[in-house]
Formats: sequence, structure tokens, C-alpha cells
Amino acid sequence: MYSVLFFPDNVVSQVEAGSSLLKAATEAGLELKSGCGGKGSCGRCVLLIKQGRIRVEDTGNLPQLKVQEGYVLACQTFVESNLVVEVPKDSRLGEHQVLVDSKLLSETLPPRQTERELDPLCRQFYVEMQPPGLLENASDLQRLRTALGKNVGKGDLGVSLDVLRRLAETVRKGDWNVTATVADFDTQPQLVAVEPGKERQSHLGLAVDVGTTTIVVYLIDLNSGVTLDKRGTYNRQSRYGDDVITRMVYAAEEEQGLGDLYAAVLETVNELIDRLVEENGVRHEDIVQVVAAGNTTMTHLLLGLHPRYIRLEPYIPTANRFPPVRAREVGIHTNPEAWLMVLPAVSSYIGGDIIAGVIYSGMLESSEVSLLIDIGTNGEMVLGNNEWQVACSCSAGPAFEGGGIAYGMRAMRGAIERIQIDRDNYDVTLSTVKDALPIGICGSGLIDGLATLREAGIIDRAGKFHDNGANPRLRKGDNGLEFVLAWGKETECGRDIFISEDDVKNLLRAKGAVFAGIRTLLKTIDYPLEGVERIYIAGGFGNYINVDDAIRIGLLPDVDPSRYVFIGNSSVKGARMALLSRAVWQQAQDVARSLTSLELSADNTFMEEFFSGLFLPHTDLSLFPSVKD
Repeated sequence: MYSVLFFPDNVVSQVEAGSSLLKAATEAGLELKSGCGGKGSCGRCVLLIKQGRIRVEDTGNLPQLKVQEGYVLACQTFVESNLVVEVPKDSRLGEHQVLVDSKLLSETLPPRQTERELDPLCRQFYVEMQPPGLLENASDLQRLRTALGKNVGKGDLGVSLDVLRRLAETVRKGDWNVTATVADFDTQPQLVAVEPGKERQSHLGLAVDVGTTTIVVYLIDLNSGVTLDKRGTYNRQSRYGDDVITRMVYAAEEEQGLGDLYAAVLETVNELIDRLVEENGVRHEDIVQVVAAGNTTMTHLLLGLHPRYIRLEPYIPTANRFPPVRAREVGIHTNPEAWLMVLPAVSSYIGGDIIAGVIYSGMLESSEVSLLIDIGTNGEMVLGNNEWQVACSCSAGPAFEGGGIAYGMRAMRGAIERIQIDRDNYDVTLSTVKDALPIGICGSGLIDGLATLREAGIIDRAGKFHDNGANPRLRKGDNGLEFVLAWGKETECGRDIFISEDDVKNLLRAKGAVFAGIRTLLKTIDYPLEGVERIYIAGGFGNYINVDDAIRIGLLPDVDPSRYVFIGNSSVKGARMALLSRAVWQQAQDVARSLTSLELSADNTFMEEFFSGLFLPHTDLSLFPSVKD
């Protein structure tokens, strides 16, 4: 065993000889950027070796000067002795700017749900049981079932062995008067807990968005429907890859890959639950119901199902509808008898998060046709109304999450999120997350940057830099021309932060894929864009998009901005609605069965649209009348 000392954190990891520095950092509790899942291709997990012997398999895209100074890629460097290692600030996976909502405390139900009867999946009932006697000798469980009959009338009452073991003492302690917690979501209601007497304990539930990039948890009072608190953080699966494809590969190719990914998502969810419990003065035992939503791959990983066949043609998941499971089976930090319910998926790439978005957006309650767009590593779109819905999914790639961009990053402290460039002297004005010194560029900054570079005449419609010889920020770099946004003396990392021509190409591919998905969806069912009354933008990243800039680069359709509606994290909000209404939970099942999913690889339409979208804003300028002038 060798020790690896990481500075400036001053933490030590004990690892076996031959272990990667990425593994050593993870075991020391340090989260490094590792968008490629340890393959050495993203070049983000950079460390500086200060002391000790190492074995380097590959230096990836590290500049030779950096290699000579002792910099290495953590995933491609292996321990051969005791080491002292420095972790640069821009190699760390810091705290994300996670969209949980505009308010944190005491948020009431969405307007549409306040009109519904509050009817959560898990309810409490105070019942007075008939005491036994020599001539009335039914069992304790049968007496409870009889007492609950008028409240929970359908089917027999299911009960676990753990609850049954405590039942006899509980009913006698309450003098045959008890409060029963019953999960009622299927043909057989399930007894979750029995407490003596009428005084109710806290009756809480969780709505969870299991996102690829971030995870968000809402703590909800099931008696009142009030959201008590919310927390979010990055998904710790990110240490194994930025996107679902990389994680599927990791699960398939690494010996403990599926176990690592399963443990990482549970660690993330449980950390958020523990914080909510501690900060709100409640008990884990008070949490009696959980509803989760996520894309199909994230749902598989949450339940420990292997996702390997989702990425292989013909792209088949293990399941689209998932059985309810006890929290103890999964390892979630709630009442062990609590039920975890997962919103259903439609296909390999249309998951429960999209079903949640359809429900939350309200498109099911109107005859007007709406378009729901969730922009991330994948772009998912749903077109429809209260009578029909059609959906598709396209791979946008990780560019909007910072992947494949020289100084790309997620929305963390120091990420550039807004860019302004003076056309006359090329001066740059930047806004960053937390108003910190810049350390990289996040998705909203990249969209801003692409639009601003074009507006300032620095790039042409094909994304090529225009060098007029008078731009002091435009220079030749290792991979072609690059435009400097911030000089090293102005940054947290001490290096110039720039956008290169390669970065621009990656962004054009990402925006082209999203717009191609929208166009293909409309073309396939022969529906005009003019007939779409509302365009809902969902997801954490979507909430930070500037619509004008997104239209100018050809990411979003050129329609009146008033038709765009930002609905934030509709995945967790839809999960909350299902948690608080058995009717909504059933509606989710019905939508998953009826929604039509289009496979974009079935013909050439998507690829034709994609290639047409690789220009600013598009090859067909008639699609962007407000931009072409």
C-alpha cells in the first residue's frame, strides 16, 4: 500500500500499487472532473506531481510544456510509490449552480394541483379498533384491516414482516387506537407504519429528480401538500463520465462498473436526504413515500438495472415500467418500509423525466398544441395536447455541459455565464456564477459567446474566425485560431480563457442537433410551427438560456419570445405532483402507454436537418426572419 497526499486539501488516500490517481482522489473524497469516464480523452483530471514515482500511460491532449512541468492526467497515471500531488482549482468538480426553484421554503402546490383533491400515494388514518375477547378472537392484523376497511376498501392489506413483528405491542400501547400509514397506489394497499394513539408523527414524502448532471430532492409534508425544503447537488456518477453513453460504457466494461454507478447515485441522493432531515428537525423514519423521475438510463442505474443494451441497436431497456420497491431494498435513507415509486419511461431515450415534464407543463389539460423541449446532453421534445402526444430524442452531446470545449465547465462558481463583446475595440465584459474570478465557461455563457462572436463579426456563419489583423484577442493556438475572453491575470486559474475554432464547431453540432430534432418532429407528423401555441423549456440548463441568443444562433425556433415559457426543473415538479395525487400517478402511467415515440434514425430526415443546422443560424435563413437582417 502507498499513501497519496493531496494538496492543498492536505488529505491522504491509501491505495495499492498500480492504482490510478483518479481512484486515489475519489477515495480521498476529492471530486475531479472526468467527463470521459477515465478514458483519458477529455483532458480534465489534471494533477501536478510534486514528489514520488508514477507510471504514465498517456498524456492525452496535455500541452508538452505542461507535461514537462510535471502535470499528468489522473486517470492515466498510476501509483508506484508514496506521492505528493497538487490539485489545480480548475480540475475540481466544484459545487454546481443547481436549479431547485425560485423559492426554497414553504412553497404551496402548483395552481393546477390546488384544484385537485390532495390525495397522496401514502396516507395516514386514525382508527379505533374493537378490543378482542374470549368470544371475539380475531387476530390483531385482521382487526386493523377491518378498522381500515372504510378508508382503504380495495383488496387485501399488504404488510411486511418487520411491521407485523411490532404490531401486537403497538396496538396495545395505543389501547386499540392507532394511526396507520398506508401506501395506496395499486390493487393491494400496503401498510407502511402503525403508531399508537391519535397523535400523528410527521408524515413526509420525497420527490426526486435523478438527473444526469444534477440530482434534486424536495421534502414534502404529505398531510398539507406543502414543500418544506429543497436541496440539489451534482450527480456523483459524473466521476465516471459526463453523459449517459459514457456511463453505460463504464458499466459494461469495468468489472465493478454497475456497482460503482449504483453506489454513486445512492450516495448523492442520501446525502441530500440527510441534509434535509438534519436541517428541518425531522426523522428519517418520518419519510414514508418517495417518487423519483429520471431519464431511462438514470432510472436503471438508480434501481441497479444494467443499462448496457440501451446503447446497442435496437436500443432496448430492461424495463419501461418499474415495480414499486421498499426503500430498504434500494438503500435509500428513509423509513425502511417506505415505497420508492419511479415514473415510467416510454423508450430507451424518452424517460420518466419527460413524462413528468408533460404532466407539469399542463399540455395535457389544453386542446392547444404545445412543444416541450428539454435541452441537455440529449435533447428531448414532446409535441401535443390533451388528445395526443408525439416525442423524440436526439443526442446533442456534452458541449452545452462544457464537454469538448477547451475551457468548458458546468454552472459552478467562477463559470462564465454571460459575455458581451464591443464591436469596435473587442473589449470583453463577463458575468460569472457567484461573481467569482472566471475559471471556465458554462452552457449559457457558450450560447451567449457564440451569438456575440457572430454579432461582433469575429466569426462567420460557418463558425470560422475572421482575422482582420486588428483584433488583439484573436490569436493562433495549438488547434487553430482562438479568441481570448479573459487574460490569465484576470482569472482564478491563472491562464488565458479562450474559445477556439474547435469549440465553435462542437457548439454548432450541439445546437444543430437540437434544432434538427425539433424540425424532424414537426416534419414527421406534418405539423406547422405556426400552429404551436406554447414552447415550454424545461431542465436546469434551459432555465439559464437567453431566448434571444438561442434564436440568433439557431438553437431554438424563431417565434415570438412571448410564446416561450420556462418551467424549470419539471422532472422534480412532476414527481411532486404524482406524489401528492393518485390521479396524477395514474395519469403518468396512461401517458407513458399512449405517447408515441419517434426513432430519428429510421430515415434520413434528421441527418438532413442536422447538416442544414451547422451554420449560424441555419442554411435556410427564411426560418430565422428576425436574424437574417
